[in-house]
Amino acid sequence: SIKAIESSSKEDDTTWLTYWVVYGVFSIAEAFSDIFLYWFPFYYAGKCLFLVWCMAPVTWNGSQVLYQNFVRPYFLKHHQAVDNVLGDLGTKA
Repeated sequence: SIKAIESSSKEDDTTWLTYWVVYGVFSIAEAFSDIFLYWFPFYYAGKCLFLVWCMAPVTWNGSQVLYQNFVRPYFLKHHQAVDNVLGDLGTKA
């Protein structure tokens, strides 16, 4: 999904791909932190509001903000290492 977002051909799917990338990162982080976070009052209401903000049809929605400020810089910094690992896995498979 990140490769499709960063490609030169931009289409309608960029908005939803951005959402799914942010949602995937959120889901991975939540898998490790959910044991502690579910004890907080209104955790699930906050999680629901966060996901609605990520899907909101506005220019400053959560997916765009989080992708541009956190996910994209991290990916651009480490994309060569990720490509090398995926290439090695492809040859071993």
